Amino acid sequence: MNKTLKITLASGLLATAVTQAEETDTTLSAYAAGYTAGFTCSAIFNGDKSMEQIREHELSGIYSLIADRVAQMEPRVDEQNHWVRVPYDNGNRERISVWRPKLGCVDLPVGASVDDVKFVADPFSGHKKAGKDNGQPWKQKAEVNSVSSNAQLESVLQQAFTKKYGSGARTSAVLIATPDEIIAERYIEGFTPETAQRTWSVAKSIGASVIGAAVQQDKIKPDEAAGISNWSHPLDPRRHITLENLLHMASGLDSNKAGNRTDRVYMGGGLVSDTATETALEVAPGSRWKYANNDTMLALRALHERFDSTEEYLKFPYKALLEKVGMNHTFAETDWRGDFILSSQVWTTSRDLARLGVLHLQQGQWQGEQILPEGWLEYISMPAPAQPPENSPGYGAQWWLYNERFPELPDDTIAARGNRGQFLVVIPSENLVVVRRGYDIAGEPGFNEHDFVRDVLKAL
Repeated sequence: MNKTLKITLASGLLATAVTQAEETDTTLSAYAAGYTAGFTCSAIFNGDKSMEQIREHELSGIYSLIADRVAQMEPRVDEQNHWVRVPYDNGNRERISVWRPKLGCVDLPVGASVDDVKFVADPFSGHKKAGKDNGQPWKQKAEVNSVSSNAQLESVLQQAFTKKYGSGARTSAVLIATPDEIIAERYIEGFTPETAQRTWSVAKSIGASVIGAAVQQDKIKPDEAAGISNWSHPLDPRRHITLENLLHMASGLDSNKAGNRTDRVYMGGGLVSDTATETALEVAPGSRWKYANNDTMLALRALHERFDSTEEYLKFPYKALLEKVGMNHTFAETDWRGDFILSSQVWTTSRDLARLGVLHLQQGQWQGEQILPEGWLEYISMPAPAQPPENSPGYGAQWWLYNERFPELPDDTIAARGNRGQFLVVIPSENLVVVRRGYDIAGEPGFNEHDFVRDVLKAL
């Protein structure tokens, strides 16, 4: 064999290896089964939804990588044991998701059986689910689904449930509030103030609020090294990544081409500690902005490592933040080793999101108690040193910034934004919170929160 032929063959083999560097058919089926199990479990046991609703909302219009496979999956629900099992590969394998009080559903790893459920931490065992939302802290509340006396606002609200703000928009809820009043509250048929749905990346801003509560209690500091144990070797340059770098989406870590695709954790039964902590640096920490789910998961992993036990850590968000402000219909979900996946996997209601917004309008205070540090709103609203492209909102600490880039909104507007059209918009200068929930269709123009909030402000 001559040298040229050897080189050609080697190059061909290399090209083949590169083109095949993607998920196998078995992995894709495992992802689809995990997605179906997780969403079915959470929607039933967190959101009290029917299988018909789940098929219509959670399992349609989704990520194209698995959409066709998910449509063929048949979840098996065990109401008594709070399990969902989804067979795949002609029934030879299955994925399992199991519900726990407060913590919602956890996806077991590939290869696990229902006999392994006993190994999943359950620190709130026996806790009863919250009943009707008590409507606090609002002194006045518009009747749910009532017609507004403000004709211009009524028009905007009605349009929010059409294709006006995006051809792929499918709105499930809208809520507009100040700290004292719910101005408007609308839901689609079958939804109520107690109906939880997944926040997707709105969870990142919830995660930042959990970090804020930990800062208030002196458990962690933004300007100190994240201190992840996997990075502790003296030669490891990741030791220099600070918590603030992670909050700013500026870790400098390799998060693949699309940093918002963390499929192995989100639907593959993978662990935060096995995936997010293992990537290498690409650039110096703080020198580049790149949206990355791993940065959020690492920020919470850093907090986890400040606690003496996983059980203590799992209770912290509830005791330090959620229960204090009445977010009693919120479920922060974890992986099977007890790391919160607060980059996406929170199930909550419109009212609970509005409560988080009100907490920020009140400078981190709730009924006289300082839950978040003084100045925390200013901190999360301050543009990070490295910023997204000019055609995007700016970025602070796990919150998006609608500053001078968007002249139709007040410069102090901040937002938590998530996949499929989840939005929590906080406008301190207007003392206003706007929440929109949805099931927008993947690959189509989603709900335009900027235009909707602009129109709400004009109407008010």
